[in-house]
Amino acid sequence: MKIGVVGASGYAGGELLRLLSTHPEFEISAAMAASSAGTPITEIHPHLRHFSNQKFTAVDLALLNSLDLVFLALPHGESAKLISELTTPKIVDLGADFRLESGESWNNFYGGTHAGTWTYGLPEMPGQREKIMTATQIANPGCYATAISVGLMPLIPFITNQGLKEITVVAASGTTGAGRS
Repeated sequence: MKIGVVGASGYAGGELLRLLSTHPEFEISAAMAASSAGTPITEIHPHLRHFSNQKFTAVDLALLNSLDLVFLALPHGESAKLISELTTPKIVDLGADFRLESGESWNNFYGGTHAGTWTYGLPEMPGQREKIMTATQIANPGCYATAISVGLMPLIPFITNQGLKEITVVAASGTTGAGRS
């Protein structure tokens, strides 16, 4: 399966390159990064030695539309701008653009126009694995949402049966997933 990563110079994009480069079913055909186009991949991600002869390229819609799967690892709000030009059969967005169901929630957290809702890519949630398997557009959950959701899942029966109304979670991160474009 031929794939591309847009936003490959950021932290999430670099991790995608690392993980997907050893996957037996994926061939990375594009590592795109607008602000880093022409820069050697190993200059930004020195740990990706198997990309030592490759450079980030500019976003190329014709190439993206020829691929089987595209991963978008762009800053919040940027994927929505690009999506209308993509005809790729399958797209996974790592940004927040398509995670939220409510336009009001989007506006409260991010501001601006809500781009819509895609299948939420957290297979551990009840019923989601089946939805993900047939989806063509997947909104990958963020790190906090994943950690909190998976961590609290064992409490669902207690929450339901005992009428628990509120849970407070305090979380901290040593790095940011927000990256370079």
